[in-house]
Amino acid sequence: MGFKEKIKSFFEFDEYEEVDEPVRRQSEQMDTEQTETKSKDNVVSLTSIQQDAKMVLCEPQDYDETQELADYLKKRQSIVVNLQRLDSQTGRRVVDFLSGTVYALNGNIQRLGQQTFLCTPEHVNISGTISQLFEEDEQFNRK
Repeated sequence: MGFKEKIKSFFEFDEYEEVDEPVRRQSEQMDTEQTETKSKDNVVSLTSIQQDAKMVLCEPQDYDETQELADYLKKRQSIVVNLQRLDSQTGRRVVDFLSGTVYALNGNIQRLGQQTFLCTPEHVNISGTISQLFEEDEQFNRK
């Protein structure tokens, strides 16, 4: 290959590179736009999460209402259950059912009072205890 051909092939290569450069830039831009679109799809607004958080207060009058309470938990809603209207055996059955539901959903159940329970789904954290106050109150009433 002569010197002239080497120079010619060098400049031909440059011409192809110049043509390829805009095509490469365009494909890189399309890749960037696709990546931005995909990342926008994965963004979740914190305000939408906060608006979905609800607390449901329930006073079941019989065991048949327990399924409805479990449905609230499945919808990721926290419930406070007051069992004062139920006899002790039915109340124990309701608590057992809700305990199983909470366990299956990786949630939490906590006693708030003698016949009041807080059941929460997985995304709700509970900190602290108030049952200690009730135990002290019961001891005070016994004296």
